[in-house]
Amino acid sequence: MEEGSKKSGFMSWYFGSNLLKRILIGLILGVIAGLLLKEKILWVQPLGDLFIRLLKMIVVPVILFSLIVGTASISPYRLGKVGVKIIVYYLFTTVFAVAVGLLFGNLFKPGLGLKLAGGEVAGVTLAKPSLVSTLLNIVPTNPVESLSKGDVLPIIFFALLFGIGLSFLRESKNEELKKSADIVYSFSNGAAEVMYKIVRGIMEYAPIGVFSLVAVILAKEGSRVIGPLATAVAAEYLALIVHVIVIYGLILRLFGLRLTKFLSHAKEAMITAFVTRSSNGALPVSMACAENMGIPKGIYSFTLPLGATINMDGTAIYQGVCALFIGFAVGHDLTFSNQLIIILTALLASIGTAGVPGAGAIMLLLVLDSVGLPVEPGTPVAAAYAMILGVDAIFDMGRTCINVTGDLVGTSVVAKSEGELDTSKWQ
Repeated sequence: MEEGSKKSGFMSWYFGSNLLKRILIGLILGVIAGLLLKEKILWVQPLGDLFIRLLKMIVVPVILFSLIVGTASISPYRLGKVGVKIIVYYLFTTVFAVAVGLLFGNLFKPGLGLKLAGGEVAGVTLAKPSLVSTLLNIVPTNPVESLSKGDVLPIIFFALLFGIGLSFLRESKNEELKKSADIVYSFSNGAAEVMYKIVRGIMEYAPIGVFSLVAVILAKEGSRVIGPLATAVAAEYLALIVHVIVIYGLILRLFGLRLTKFLSHAKEAMITAFVTRSSNGALPVSMACAENMGIPKGIYSFTLPLGATINMDGTAIYQGVCALFIGFAVGHDLTFSNQLIIILTALLASIGTAGVPGAGAIMLLLVLDSVGLPVEPGTPVAAAYAMILGVDAIFDMGRTCINVTGDLVGTSVVAKSEGELDTSKWQ
């Protein structure tokens, strides 16, 4: 009903059309306008700055409420062996995914030579936080202050602790405490859904924002930005392929399962995720694939929805590649300790990444902030981020496909470890 009303309502020609196509059209028109009009198109810069401000506006509430809900939805008393195994698997593979993304980012060095800022943003030299200080600063002395300042890692840490505490209270035998916890959970869940709705609304403005940002970049920098961006896309997709073949292939082999057989079972879910760019949207197909793999419903009905919430291997690879691209593009070389911080931040942020199209681009803001590359309107970092955002749909298709693939791999090996996998389906 809502979609129908869109098509017959105000600006139906715009809101009724495919968002991906609109963003791509905005990107193409921005490239053309920037190259042809040059300084004459610079007047659109405020439209692009507005888009960046809208994105930054929703980052803190999205990560806060998403993490609280994601953590509190995991019952500490019902996890058992299956829950512990799948969570360990999800965290383990996410760490490897970020590392693979950083490896290919360092190999390809996308963005190197652009020098959009020469290491400075708005006249201020970019900070390179040390690993020790970053780890200590994860623990906030004042969570409210961290929220007001938008300090990413302290917010993540506080939200995780809050969610864990809420999870225990929801299982309390004290009915009054349980009722109170359920109210807090319902509020947080509702707030998270409101934020996702706002995100979808902001993304409707994305074609205009992308057009403006890309046009300004091309007007100032010329066509030399196209090659590095294509390099970043190539680096991500090669990293995704290697992650599937090496990491997933090795994990499956350790449990006596074949990657080729897995891919033949999982291909429908992988294709659905690639096309829809939504882990949640592909969930019913993933469950059907799990059924065909011989995995009992008692396992996949828990592990797959949980994976759609906290397991984002493809998104983690994307964070690694794109953070390096932006660092190289603005002349801010990311040190080894910076890259360790990226792994840590991407791991924590993946728990709160919603399984909806474009969520990874929102989480990239968190990763960039953690390594001293804040995305502020009018800065070279924002310009480099806009380049990524302009082709985010291309990044998003690949990363979502791998997100869903990782969920199914984890579900398969956990079922096998529990002795509940029908191995006749794998012959």
